[in-house]
Amino acid sequence: MIVTKETLIELFLRGIETVSPENLIRENLRIFGPFVKVVRFRFRGGVHVLGSGKAAFRMAAETERTLRDRILGGVVLGPKGEETPVSKRIKFLTGTHPLPSQENLRATEEVLNYLASLSREDRFIFLLSGGTSALLEKPIPPLTLEELAVTTDLLLKSGMPIEELNVVRKHLSLVKGGRLSQITEAKGYVLVLSDVVGDDLSSIGSGPFYPDPSTYTDAYTLLREYGLWDRVPANVRGVIEAGMEGQIPETLKEMPRRIRHIIIGNNRRFLLSVRDSARRMGLRVRIITDTLRGEAREVAKVLHAMARHVAFRREPFSPPILLLFGGETTVSVKGEGIGGRNQELALAFLLEMEGDAKILLLSAGTDGIDGSTDAAGAVVGNEDLKHMDRKEMRKYLRRNDSYNFHRRYGTLLITGPTGTNVADVVLLYVEGRRWDF
Repeated sequence: MIVTKETLIELFLRGIETVSPENLIRENLRIFGPFVKVVRFRFRGGVHVLGSGKAAFRMAAETERTLRDRILGGVVLGPKGEETPVSKRIKFLTGTHPLPSQENLRATEEVLNYLASLSREDRFIFLLSGGTSALLEKPIPPLTLEELAVTTDLLLKSGMPIEELNVVRKHLSLVKGGRLSQITEAKGYVLVLSDVVGDDLSSIGSGPFYPDPSTYTDAYTLLREYGLWDRVPANVRGVIEAGMEGQIPETLKEMPRRIRHIIIGNNRRFLLSVRDSARRMGLRVRIITDTLRGEAREVAKVLHAMARHVAFRREPFSPPILLLFGGETTVSVKGEGIGGRNQELALAFLLEMEGDAKILLLSAGTDGIDGSTDAAGAVVGNEDLKHMDRKEMRKYLRRNDSYNFHRRYGTLLITGPTGTNVADVVLLYVEGRRWDF
């Protein structure tokens, strides 16, 4: 079989379909006689449906198609720009992402009021996906939304991994770090579409219902470590200092037995799907890891070194072979360009490439959005080198301007928002023979 960039794109899209909100909800939620069945749990009667995140609207729409009149009501918050479902049972609200706005605050208040209105006899399903950290927000007074937005922007540009970034956000918010568990007595099932490496439930969406092991002291330490303590607004420092002194209650530390978390989709599920699709095509394929981390341009060097080793040393795998990676890299933004971590990884990988072996790489976000661009990522290969100048490539990389680089040379991967999010993936194909230009 001749493997091309289009082959990798087709495999990527097949993986997206497997972790679509509709498929995942259908697999894990159903009516079973007089019962509502949530994965391995079941109960009689109706249920309230709430949720937030990039995939929340599609998860909720499929939940309503599945449970129909068993739904007693609900409120679901999703990103602005997504198609809003029409429903007689669930109220759909929108907010901004990746930075929160007044619209987010108003929507969050409705979610909080609905949760608080439930009694201990009630049951709810909360549909949780990536993007919740920005969409569901209520800052701790006297912190303002504008100050929170400035802080979030600084955190996103610092190169701080998402787990550490969420430690800070959880300690500036009244809805993160398990605090939603404290405002309702109802029994709940949190269905999670994980966008976090390792599926840490305290990090996914900043863990609105899940215990948080971190402290205000941890948040302070991280801001110091990344050189942000003196750059964040004074009220941010004030809230964290008050928390360290015990003047503001800590985040939730113990899981209430009445609330269950169930991961219904994650990065590994995506990789397994791509592996199976590749095998059906007749390709040899291996999953290497679903915990890929690090600075995007440094990870690119490691991936290229691995590809070269496979191509010419034929170990630990003999080519041709497709290697699969999942996880989430970071970018320390120093330039004024436009891009995302997947586009930067692909550009840095291309800069390392030679023309003596056929190697193809696809790096993309499963949500179809890389950074603040309209691209999911990029797809590059040896054939691209004949059009490019390395000096120019380094210039784009220094400016963190990977989007404009890939747009200029036609190597962008644009899918549009996918409606799902299970972190990032890299498909690396190594053929191991000389490339004939």
